[in-house]
Amino acid sequence: MSDRTAAAAITASIPAHYGPMPAGVTFAETKFAAAWNIQGDPARASFADEAQRRFGLALPTVPNTTAQHGWLTALWLGPTSWLLVANDASLLGGFTAQRDAVNSAGGALFDVTASSIAWTVGGPYAGIVLAKHCPLDFDEREFAVHGCAQSVLGHVNALFYRRDPASFTVTVARSYARGVWRMLCQSAAQYGYDVTPSIAF
Repeated sequence: MSDRTAAAAITASIPAHYGPMPAGVTFAETKFAAAWNIQGDPARASFADEAQRRFGLALPTVPNTTAQHGWLTALWLGPTSWLLVANDASLLGGFTAQRDAVNSAGGALFDVTASSIAWTVGGPYAGIVLAKHCPLDFDEREFAVHGCAQSVLGHVNALFYRRDPASFTVTVARSYARGVWRMLCQSAAQYGYDVTPSIAF
């Protein structure tokens, strides 16, 4: 097998097992119907109340935390910025109407669905694989379940969300998808990994 063929096999995205057995890492592309960035001052009642009325949840104000309502997750990005991720677009309603309502309440709303892609990295070596290219501490004592944090994965900005004790969902700009996927697969190759069918955010 040539070096080029071996590299292509390592970074394949077809559901299958790659490398040593048993798999120490799992990868699943993580689908969502919509991803909207909402911005505003949570101390401003008109904004906070309108956001809750529109989306059915209170935006989290504690750094690096999330809030959930059904198939909708709000991830804290900063003191005045959140990412709303929905597996069912109907939970968010029509973008134009929601944007206008948020604007009227003193906030702003941006649709970043098309520009984002996510994978869920799981298994006993998930945190080790991510830590190879990220300065965050992925130990559960430091990175709580349902917590989130922005950092880098290699040289790419990334948003990390701990969905359960054994797995993290990583969101990056779609334009960097090929390079990030290659990096993840190469980092997991020594442990063996399974590429599994896509899952919902």
